[in-house]
Amino acid sequence: MTLKIIPTTPIDGQMPGTSGLRKKTRVFMTPGYLENFIQATFDAIGGGQGKRFVVGGDGRYFNKQAIQTILKMAAGNGASEVIVGQNGILSTPAASHLIRLNKTDGGFILSASHNPGGIDEDFGVKFNAENGGPAPENLTAKMFEATKSITEYRTVDAQDIDLASIGTAHLGDMKVQIVDPVTDYEGLMETLFDFNAIRALFQGGFTMQFDAMHAVTGPYATAIIEGTLGAAKGTVVNGTPLEDFGNGHPDPNPIWAKSLMDLMMSDHAPDIGAASDGDGDRNMIVGRGAYVTPSDSLAILAANAHLAPAYSGGLAGIARSMPTSAASDRVAEKLGIGSYETPTGWKFFGNLLDAGKVTICGEESAGTGSDHVREKDGLWAVLLWLNILAVRKQSVADVVQDHWQTYGRDYYSRFDYEDVPTEQADALMGGLRAKLSELAGQSHGALTVASADEFSYHDPVDGSVSKNQGVRIAFEGGARAVFRLSGTGTQGATLRLYLEQFSGLGGDVTQDTQDALAQVRDAAQAICAMQDTIGRTTPDVIT
Repeated sequence: MTLKIIPTTPIDGQMPGTSGLRKKTRVFMTPGYLENFIQATFDAIGGGQGKRFVVGGDGRYFNKQAIQTILKMAAGNGASEVIVGQNGILSTPAASHLIRLNKTDGGFILSASHNPGGIDEDFGVKFNAENGGPAPENLTAKMFEATKSITEYRTVDAQDIDLASIGTAHLGDMKVQIVDPVTDYEGLMETLFDFNAIRALFQGGFTMQFDAMHAVTGPYATAIIEGTLGAAKGTVVNGTPLEDFGNGHPDPNPIWAKSLMDLMMSDHAPDIGAASDGDGDRNMIVGRGAYVTPSDSLAILAANAHLAPAYSGGLAGIARSMPTSAASDRVAEKLGIGSYETPTGWKFFGNLLDAGKVTICGEESAGTGSDHVREKDGLWAVLLWLNILAVRKQSVADVVQDHWQTYGRDYYSRFDYEDVPTEQADALMGGLRAKLSELAGQSHGALTVASADEFSYHDPVDGSVSKNQGVRIAFEGGARAVFRLSGTGTQGATLRLYLEQFSGLGGDVTQDTQDALAQVRDAAQAICAMQDTIGRTTPDVIT
């Protein structure tokens, strides 16, 4: 093995977003592109000498090749050990657990999450810190600065590691530990949930379909749900991870998991349907004829978490991203615990979790999790739902209805306007910001604006401030609209409009969601001059 120091020059645009660096796969395959970013990461954390890391990904196209590059660069930067999932596979929550379990100095997770995979689709890399969570903003800033001044990267000239064989290999002095990706994660889940109660649920005839969407959770769900918990064979569908996710879009929502939705709305529906995304950190829950929005799911999980052994002593607090509905706030208020509103991006929950201020966190984009790791965790959410159903002995629909009767219903929807020309998206957001100070008191249709601002987050743990996190418009009567540009795409801009209307306690919880949101939708589109600015009001995706 020979150390190689390769001269290089900065590459524009290597700014990590809320979940690392995401670009088209062919961009990452450009010679030097991945290497520059990985070296910049090593430089930002003070080098790799003597450090230990976890590496794995969701199995998408270029995953295995990228892992070989990272392994050689870790050796070139003096790392002492790297723990890798067999065949390069690790779900994002499983990687977070391995970082924490083995007390490593962090890890590299290769994924573009819910984005499509393939040579002409998307790829991504993010660094998770030693707490198992996504790199905080001060670290991603250092990484970006390092990409702008890089002059060389360090690697070794060596044979590729056989990632298929569990055991120990070496790159020079660096140990490479290849582990079963499921074993330690399953062990963690067994400490959190009442597996005996869930096993009895399935033995009693309870039925389920889990759509792994040909993504990373297939092996995990098959081993845990079908294997350990005894669900019928075939409960997990699309369970083999594929480099292109079966030419699908691994985003667990009613649009991209349509076959599951069709089944759950049919006469042949099992008791529960669930799905997870590319890297296993998101989830979808749907009962017979009853889709559960991610915001409602967060609130229901928080309200019922005490039914699972790990949370039987109660919750320290609940955190949600700012665009997520206020449903979980109402649970926190009733429980008498803290509730926190953070910017979008799981890294913002890390300080709250580490400080013991919250136990459960969630985002409207289908991510929920707890303090067991420092990532959202799709399969964890599914298992908690199963634990709740096993104890309550009710259907998903009945659990949801009971929750609305107790707390009221937050009608909620997200409109995604995809591939908006960047200049148009910026113009819309700029126009909104310019009129924020004058909106309060204005009437739009039947709604009157109560307040309007641009969300800034003051971290209660470290005092840091994150500005420009989205525009919020609150209306009298419990309606709200939020405007935000997404940071998870790889081209153009995605404008997201979040709509919310609270029913009130004792109010009507039976309306069609879009009917309940019609007034706030029309008001929001008028306020931002959507038709005039981006030339459309009909979204590409409604969730």
